Amino acid sequence: MGLMEQGAAWLASQHAGNDSRAVTYSRGTASVSLLACPGRTTFEVDTAFGNENVQSRDFLILASSLVLSGVTVLPESGDKIVEVDQGVTYTYEVSAPGKQPPYSIDTYRQELRIHTKQTARA
Repeated sequence: MGLMEQGAAWLASQHAGNDSRAVTYSRGTASVSLLACPGRTTFEVDTAFGNENVQSRDFLILASSLVLSGVTVLPESGDKIVEVDQGVTYTYEVSAPGKQPPYSIDTYRQELRIHTKQTARA
């Protein structure tokens, strides 16, 4: 493992350990509880009225922690993330505006940045 890869692994572990909160990630009936660090991404999207900025609520997770039904998977549009913050339950759907992919992954495949939109608050 090279120095840059070690650095990427360290940074991913810091997000997972220090700035994270417990969330539940689900696809259909399969789900997993994991630690996620909240973030955001601003996308520029072409619309009929010109360019528009759209923000995504992002969740940074260790790629190795996204295990559904015993298999490590990558995020898919339509998956759900549930987060409880100060007694309020937020539900997010994995998605990105326009033709953007619903996630990105670092060069060394250590950390996923999952793009979402809020669909419910209870």
